Amino acid sequence: MNASRAITILGSTGSIGQNTLDVVSRHQDKYSIVALTANTDVDALEQQCLQWRPEYAVMSDQSSAQQLFDRLKAAGLDTQVLAGTEGLNRVASLDQVDTVVAGIVGAAGLLPTLSAAESGKRVLLANKEALVMSGRLFMDAVHNSGATLLPVDSEHNAIFQCMPYQLPELPEHSGINRILLTASGGPFRTLPLEQFHNITPEQAVSHPNWVMGQKISVDSATMMNKGLEVIEAHWLFNVSQDLIEVVIHPQSIVHSMVSYADGSILAQLGNPDMRTPIAHCLAWPERIDSGVEPLDIFDVAKLEFEKPDLDRFPCLKLCYQAMQAGGSASIALNAANEIAVEAFLQGKIAFTAIAGLIESVLGKITITDANTLDEILTADQSARELAKSHIHNLQTV
Repeated sequence: MNASRAITILGSTGSIGQNTLDVVSRHQDKYSIVALTANTDVDALEQQCLQWRPEYAVMSDQSSAQQLFDRLKAAGLDTQVLAGTEGLNRVASLDQVDTVVAGIVGAAGLLPTLSAAESGKRVLLANKEALVMSGRLFMDAVHNSGATLLPVDSEHNAIFQCMPYQLPELPEHSGINRILLTASGGPFRTLPLEQFHNITPEQAVSHPNWVMGQKISVDSATMMNKGLEVIEAHWLFNVSQDLIEVVIHPQSIVHSMVSYADGSILAQLGNPDMRTPIAHCLAWPERIDSGVEPLDIFDVAKLEFEKPDLDRFPCLKLCYQAMQAGGSASIALNAANEIAVEAFLQGKIAFTAIAGLIESVLGKITITDANTLDEILTADQSARELAKSHIHNLQTV
């Protein structure tokens, strides 16, 4: 790697953003930070700006942006502070930026991530919703602009590492016959089903292996996260859902596997630390130090694998159903889940009501085409309104 890569981090105060900055801090001769963005955490973004001195910083709303601007000005920084979706889209498509880390969680990350793809950037994708909501539109943008799309999610990054360096249009032409997407099973893999109704938000966000944000942690507990990853893998690797199998692997050491026609199964192993896939994508096709301790296979000693129980994890089943339905179904699935998880974290609904709410929305929506951005955003908004109405009805019963 010769020239320094200029980076925008979408969601720099979240888990992916913080881990990216940790990796970059070890290789400041190779990478420079041009733009950092956050939701409303002014304190955290201020500290990052003071350390990294980016050209641009973006907050989600004007009020937070003004607070950040005042603080940075008082500190003597000339960082340009922007706000909202327009600001995010701008820093995702800056001419001087060649690499965009897409780490904003949820549908909020769709538009700036799409802007990065349309601008031909090297996109490090940690926002699975971009593909869940706009798979065909997003992949067309990547192909048409010549962007490079590299998966940061540990499972998809593992699959990418286990595939041929030059993948043909159809994976089966390389002898690939199955993708084995691993899942830890979350904190409730062995909890008796009769106790699920009493699960608290504090319990749901306490993942046994990974340090993640609240929303992703709840998605892992319901295995919605894994279902969304199945949809993401379908678009990333151009494989049908029939070729993607979810495997429960409690140790989170094997991050995913690819099975070949000759009987071989290739697996990527490592300690559960997001800095590994981030470093892989930052340096690809080279390798750099990530700061992660090397895996000691003698300490691991035993690796376990089991099939997922769809009665225990109904959200996983709903993802397969939405994928099968096509059109706007996966958009509605994602929107309803975001509303349901937020309601659960706020104590408005029970853990067991998350899947029920999503199923209700999927049963009520009219599945439409979702080939344009307007169609995608309309379907998303309609599903959110249905989900909020469902929660209101639950609370008034």
